Amino acid sequence: MNSQLENTNVYWALVSASFFDNRSFYIGATDKGLCRVMWPDDTFEELKDWITSNIKNPILIEDPKRINIYVEQIQEYLQGERRSFDIPLDMFGTEFRIKVWRALIDIPFGHTLSYADIANAIGNPKAVRAVGTANGANPIPIVVPCHRVIGKNKTLTGFGGGLTNKKKLLQLEGYHDYIDRGHARYQF
Repeated sequence: MNSQLENTNVYWALVSASFFDNRSFYIGATDKGLCRVMWPDDTFEELKDWITSNIKNPILIEDPKRINIYVEQIQEYLQGERRSFDIPLDMFGTEFRIKVWRALIDIPFGHTLSYADIANAIGNPKAVRAVGTANGANPIPIVVPCHRVIGKNKTLTGFGGGLTNKKKLLQLEGYHDYIDRGHARYQF
């Protein structure tokens, strides 16, 4: 069968977490793995828009049971009971962005790296700003820990989920060696 015509099931669920003051957020997964984690302020329409922009012929299916393993691990992490994830991921992005996101996964719990460190880790030391852009476009925050990337001068810099969430995630991991200033979204 022509893969251009095949449909891709994307299962989604609304997740609640005390970490976010009991506000809910959406997650999505394909049969291959987790593909999207939204922030509490993001809407279902934004989830749907991301899915239709990144996945060919998606069929959205609300199925909390099917993606329960992802929900459980994210909730365990947000409750301070999990330090790493062992769930499959289905990343949608350019080759460069996926390389950056894979480098983010290698940052240990409770540690940070700078954008320059990530650029060096992927073998492209001049791509610091491109690394920042890829970091800001990370579709699987929390699990792919973009919050662990801070400025070379230890400032928080930008964060798609807002600096308040970035601080909370770093503090959850016991990391406090940052300068509490930066730009709210996607700047570095």
